[in-house]
Amino acid sequence: MKNFTYRTLTELRRGVEKLGARHVRLESDVVKVQEALGRPVQVGTVRTGNSMAIHPMEGCDGRLDGAPDELTYRRYERFGRGGAKLIWFEATAVVQEGRANTRQLWITRENVGDFARIHDLILRTHREEYGRDDDVLIPIQLTHSGRYSVPKRIIAYNNPLIARKFNMPDDYPAITDDELDRLPDAFLEGAKLAYAAGFRALDLKVTHGYLLSELLGAKTRPGRYGGSLENRTRVIKEIFDRWKAEFGSRVTYCSRMSVFDGVPYVTDPETKRGVPLPFGTPYPHGYGVSPENPLEDDLSEPKQVIAMMKEWGLQLLNVSLGCPYYNPHIGRPFEKPDEGNYEPPEHPLFGVDRHFRIAGELQNTFPDLPMVGTGYSWLQRFSINAGAANIADGNIRFFGLGRNVLSYPDYARDVMRHGELEELRVCKTLTYCTFLMRQKDHPLGQFPSGCPPFDKLVYGPIMKEARETYRKASKKE
Repeated sequence: MKNFTYRTLTELRRGVEKLGARHVRLESDVVKVQEALGRPVQVGTVRTGNSMAIHPMEGCDGRLDGAPDELTYRRYERFGRGGAKLIWFEATAVVQEGRANTRQLWITRENVGDFARIHDLILRTHREEYGRDDDVLIPIQLTHSGRYSVPKRIIAYNNPLIARKFNMPDDYPAITDDELDRLPDAFLEGAKLAYAAGFRALDLKVTHGYLLSELLGAKTRPGRYGGSLENRTRVIKEIFDRWKAEFGSRVTYCSRMSVFDGVPYVTDPETKRGVPLPFGTPYPHGYGVSPENPLEDDLSEPKQVIAMMKEWGLQLLNVSLGCPYYNPHIGRPFEKPDEGNYEPPEHPLFGVDRHFRIAGELQNTFPDLPMVGTGYSWLQRFSINAGAANIADGNIRFFGLGRNVLSYPDYARDVMRHGELEELRVCKTLTYCTFLMRQKDHPLGQFPSGCPPFDKLVYGPIMKEARETYRKASKKE
């Protein structure tokens, strides 16, 4: 079913009103759009040149040793020239066993020079286009992929619904307390290497069901890393403590956090739509979920955690929702599912509205902590109108795009020049990029991810090859 039928802002407003998505507001004045999105933002000691951001979007195109490869350099050169002043560098593992795929970036002593070159490339190309680079912030997202690590899943705790989703035994062993004790040292080492490569902003990845994100929901885990909120945030605190002791005020401290886990969804065999796996109440798992109805958010714990992280040094928060592995419609409202996934169980505007409502509540609760908003891509060329309205209303400080920049890396330049986006270049949320991320039958163990419809010369042949291998594998099954 096609949901995006809006040809004008007026038609979109009517759709918003009809559905009751009251947190989706749209600024129609081109000058006001430019003023809002062109607004500088103070983040720590850095004053960014505008309020437009590029989210950390993995290309799954690094080398097997963790270093960036040709397509990685190409992507960040395009981002550097694109005009956004907050360029959030993608998930970079701090240990080999914490990589989400064989080609995920992984910073080491042996390849730190490659990271220095790609960091320099971003700044140099930005400087060539705009005459300066001191108003650009580039956080590097340091991560451990946890449950989604390869080749071995490393889980924070046993959630029977997630286990069922991925055909895992309920008694699958969780990471031990001793192993978690050693994790802050790995994040410190990764941060030192990132600093040596030139990065002056560090992001602790606490999102999308990866290890630190899953730990926040580990209410049933025994020991010193589960149960109480103090225990569930222990690793996060110790990492921030080590970073602060090492770098002091020389870096900007950031985090991308999922503040509402939700529950796993599966495909209904009759409707093909996503349906939640059956759950009992009170629901004993997850983070940011209502115990009485985990399909709904409860922000009481996320607010406590954000307050703690501010005390530990947090200066910039990127707000996200859900887990792309088990409820992708929550984090990335989409028009069409990638192959093998479910049809969205709700109108995507409801997902957009959820993003705006939650981010707005958090930003207004912590007005002195700049936050980056998510969930805009489904609005296509009208995303900037919503972002401008949210910034003008004080409901967010940065307007961020993720998938959209794979097709349109210079969206920010067009905003500042024209106050609107070019229809033919805007992502239509067809999720080809996600499909490519999920394909592993490749000589290097992972297909690179990009935008086949709008970056055809590079990713068209890659998509063709990925589909062919997918079909062959499906026939064998």
